[in-house]
Order: sequence, then structure tokens, then C-alpha cells
Amino acid sequence: MINISEVIETNTMIEKENLDVRTITLGISLLDCISSDLDALCRNIYRKITVVAEDLVKTGNEIEREFAIPVVNKRISVTPIGIIGASACRTPDDFVTIARTLDKAAEKVGVNFLGGYSALCAKGLTAAEKMLIESIPEALSVTERICSSVALGSTKTGINMDAVALMGRIIRATAEKTADRDSIGCAKLVVFCNAPDDNPFMAGAFHGVTETDAVINVGVSGPGVIKHALEGVKGRDFEVLAETVKRTAFKITRLGQLVAKEASKRLGIPFGIVDLSLAPTPAIGDSISDILELMGLERTGAPGTTAALALLNDQVKKGGLMASSYVGGLSGSFIPVSEDQGMINAVNAGALTIEKLEAMTCICSVGLDMIAIPGDTKASTISGIIADEMAIGMVNQKTTAVRLIPVIGKGVGDTATFGGLLGYAPIMKVNSFSCEDFIARGGRIPAPVHSFKN
Repeated sequence: MINISEVIETNTMIEKENLDVRTITLGISLLDCISSDLDALCRNIYRKITVVAEDLVKTGNEIEREFAIPVVNKRISVTPIGIIGASACRTPDDFVTIARTLDKAAEKVGVNFLGGYSALCAKGLTAAEKMLIESIPEALSVTERICSSVALGSTKTGINMDAVALMGRIIRATAEKTADRDSIGCAKLVVFCNAPDDNPFMAGAFHGVTETDAVINVGVSGPGVIKHALEGVKGRDFEVLAETVKRTAFKITRLGQLVAKEASKRLGIPFGIVDLSLAPTPAIGDSISDILELMGLERTGAPGTTAALALLNDQVKKGGLMASSYVGGLSGSFIPVSEDQGMINAVNAGALTIEKLEAMTCICSVGLDMIAIPGDTKASTISGIIADEMAIGMVNQKTTAVRLIPVIGKGVGDTATFGGLLGYAPIMKVNSFSCEDFIARGGRIPAPVHSFKN
């Protein structure tokens, strides 16, 4: 039973500490839409999405009003389009046609983002997946709500270096296609190692082929709540610190479970998972960096940063697992630069570099996220950064991702502005030494020895 003191505590978290349900994401299978005729495929996709998601936004808004819980985003994820479009698409332009259809359907039902313009090529590229990847720059430049992701490796399969090399070129091309908007297309494009099938957060959300026909996944977030809780234990030992984070994560996750179950009941769609990731926003006080600094770091990036993040990530998961039997997605701590004012401040102070962020990704729940880099960065250098991050995920048996934004026409010292939840970011310095010959080798980096488990 929830008592009155818990109700008051939750209200305080919402009103003063930026607690919210970051997203209700409706996953929709498009497998029954497949057709060898492109026009028929697009009609099927539009009809399926607009029927299944017809009441998603309305339901989210009703829950927000009735429970006084902010539900910031209502989103959709679909079966990877590299699979759905394989029988109908003959050129990259055919895939762009599907992207336009998805965008139109997303606009019709009123969601802010739709994920799943995706290719799963961790071990190899089909002809259709290669065409989809080649279509990404155009697709993201002519749509508003579409998000794209590409799986490049896994612990079981190794790393597809042909796809890694291709994605370096695609990211640059996407940046150039949206150069007039600080290359914002790249903010909607992410590459993965060990991509999860049930992630509700963009840009990496897609509806996995092992999922049911439709499912409700919820992402909660509360960096401000964790920060407030830690202000009360300044100077205390690590045991107290860990217990405080764990207890607070429990309360945050329970709120997400409540919203997820309510949305599931009202929509008549099964509840999938709660993703308890701490996802920051540009709002002051809603920062992962602020939490790390409250633990005792002068600036995020100082020695001890990776250890502090390890404690935070682990205790968030422990608290969340006690609050819900169905925790999934990424679940941990996001460390995007552009969406976190504290991270931006650390970069500007010279405390935080890409190399330190890479070390932190061994611990956090995603990877190098929303990092603006100079617009003249070579495609091979981008591929090298991706390969490093894929290797971290592969060897550590965890999800890692890369969302880099080479901002055309800007360099170190400049700022890229994306707006809304995406915020703004200082352009970060990239190691200028070449890895071109390494990336040009092609083929596949084999899976690590500990992948062979049966």
C-alpha cells in the first residue's frame, strides 16, 4: 500500500526535482505489412500505425492529468525497416519512400518521434540493409520525426567492420544533408553493439522481431531526484551513498511501473518493460554530471569519475529491479553531452574529453552520446571511434552506442544548437591521427572467447 507520506514525497519529486516519465513508447510489429509492392507496403504501414497508435497520445495526456505525473514524450517504435522493406525496395529511394510514410503516420497520431528506420547487420549486410543504410542521409533530411539506428556488432557475432566503415561515411553524409541546421540529422542516428529489442528511448528504439504484435514500454527518468537525495548525505561513506541511490531509484521506477500498467490497461496493449535509465535534460538540476560532482568530484572528468559513475549505475539498477519484475531496455545512466548542462560545463572547463567519455562508457548504460565534433572530421576517424565503442560493448557483454554529430562548418570552440530536449553542445576535439588503413581492411572482428557459452 502507498501511504500519504509517499504521495507527498512523490509530489515533491515532480514539482521541485524534475521527476517525470520521459516516454511512453508503443512498439508495433510491421511484419504483417510486408508486400512485394511498394505502394501496398506503404499503405499497410500507414494503416497499421494509425490504427494501433490512434489513442496513444490521448491516453498519455489523460494519465498525465489524472495522476499529475508529467509524461514528456509519446513515441512509437516499429520492426526494423531493413527487414520490412526487403521484398519491395529496389533502390535507396524506395526506402526513403517508406521513411516519408512513417513520418506521415507519426504526424497523424501526434507522436514526437518514431524509431525503427533501422538495419540489423551485426554479422553481415543484406542487399536491402545496405540500401537502407545508404538511404539514411536523405531519409533523415526530408522527415521530421524519424529516428534511425544500425546494429554493427554483438558479443556473439563480433563487429561487422564493413558496416562500421560504411557508417562513418553515412554519418558524414547525413551531417552534410542537414548542414543548415547544425547537422541535426545526426542527432537522430545511432549505431549499436548488443542492441536491445525493447529500448523505449530515441534514437535507438526499434520493435524487435521476438516481440509481440504491440507492446507498451516506458522510460522513466529522475537525475534531479537522485541529486536532491544525495544532498542530504554529503560527507557520508560509500555504503550510505549507495543505499541512498538505491532507495531513490526504487521510488522512481515504481512511478514508471504505475504509468506503464495504466497505459497498458487503457490501450488494451500488453505491458513490456520499464527502462529505468537516468536520462538528463538541458534543465538546470536535471544532470548526471551534477550527481557525480555531488559525490565529491570537482568536475566530471576528474580522476574518480568512472568509479563514481559505476556506483551510480549499479545502485540505480539494484533499486529498479526491486521495484519492477520487468526492467529492460538500457536501464542505467545516460551521459549525453548536449542534453546535460553539467556535462557541457565540464567540457568547457577542459575537464572532460572524448577519451574520458569513452572510459565512462564501460560503465554507463549507453555510450558516446550526442557529442558534437568538428565538421571536417574524416569518415574514417568517425568509423574508428565507432569501432572502439563497439569493442567496449562486445568485450564487456553490454550495450554500447555512438551518436556523433560532425557539425559542418564548425570547429573546436564553436557551439552547435539543436533545441528542445536535444539542447546544445560545444564542439569537442577529436584525435587527428589517422586510422584509415585500419578501417580499410574490411571484414569482421571475431567475437571474443567468452562469447562461446552454451
